[in-house]
Amino acid sequence: MSSLEYTFTDGTSLAVGTMFCIGRNYANHARELGNEVPESPIVFLKPPTAYVANDGVVEIPSISNNMHHEVELVVVIGKDCRNVNIDEVESCIAGYAVGIDFTLRDVQNSAKQKGEPWATAKGFYASAPISAVVPASTYTGIPDFDLQLEVNGVVKQQGSTTHMERSVEELVVYLSSIFGLQKGDCIFTGTPEGVGKVERGDMVSCTLRNVVELSVNIR
Repeated sequence: MSSLEYTFTDGTSLAVGTMFCIGRNYANHARELGNEVPESPIVFLKPPTAYVANDGVVEIPSISNNMHHEVELVVVIGKDCRNVNIDEVESCIAGYAVGIDFTLRDVQNSAKQKGEPWATAKGFYASAPISAVVPASTYTGIPDFDLQLEVNGVVKQQGSTTHMERSVEELVVYLSSIFGLQKGDCIFTGTPEGVGKVERGDMVSCTLRNVVELSVNIR
């Protein structure tokens, strides 16, 4: 199986597509970085090469001295969809996972100051670990999830998707209307407060609590 395929908990797989990531979707996280909650979704992209599976390795790029962890609910898209309405969203979702949006905070801050894109700070190789994907058919409707992230066994982030500024349904409707979504794309839906620096040698682990787990080693 290709390393660029999601693995589902039922044993199936799906090729990784574009990763659509949502910034500042939890008010407390926006505020901890000195930002306001935006009026419209902030969207940035990660390429498929950002993907790394459970028990993988994430190398801190030499261009950064301040890589941060950001735990997120990841929604995997199961079919091509364009201009979907809110009643059609559930049929577009293949499954749910926990992921980490690793961010080169120093590189991002420099880009912000210069009015430049965040692509280097966000889309670098192996910057988007994703757990095994729980099939959407496991649930009736679109569920809420609790998130938790630990660094070397110490809890750093906890949150619930009930606190997202924009729901999964709203994000799928918005992204499908602007970009269109394809089978294998995924949505990183934003991170709760508590983001922080990781160091080489750290073990970062996170969960959709009581659902699925993800761990990666930092080098």
